[in-house]
Amino acid sequence: MNISDPLGDLLTRIRNAQMRGMTKVVSPSSKLRIRVLDVLQSEGFIRGYTEVEKDGHRNVEIELKYFDGAPVISEIRRVSKPGRRVYSSVNDLPLVRNGLGISILSTSKGVISDAVARTENVGGEILCRVF
Repeated sequence: MNISDPLGDLLTRIRNAQMRGMTKVVSPSSKLRIRVLDVLQSEGFIRGYTEVEKDGHRNVEIELKYFDGAPVISEIRRVSKPGRRVYSSVNDLPLVRNGLGISILSTSKGVISDAVARTENVGGEILCRVF
C-alpha cells in the first residue's frame, strides 16, 4: 500500500491509539519516522519504541505514555504537508503553547525539536507540533 504522507500516517496512528487508550501502536518503519520518534522519546511524549520485522516488513512498535489515565500527548498536528511545505528561520520559530509544547523540525542538522534548533541556531521545515 502506498502512503502519500508517511509522517501524517504515523501521527494519525498515535492520535487514534491514544483516543482508544491503547498502550502500544504499530506503524511501518522509515528513517524519518524513527527520527521523529527519537525526538518524541527524548522530550518525554512517548515511553519508547522498538523495531520489529513481521512477514518481511519492518515495523515500529510504539509504547504510548499516560499520566493519571490521560494521554501525555493532548494534541499532535502535522504542520508541513505534502501540498504545502512550511519553513521557518530560527528567529521566526513560534512557541507552542507558550513553551509547554514542541515543534519538530527537519533541519540541516537532522530532525530536532524547536528548543534544540534555537540552541544550534538553525531553521528548517516545521514537520509537526506536539502538546
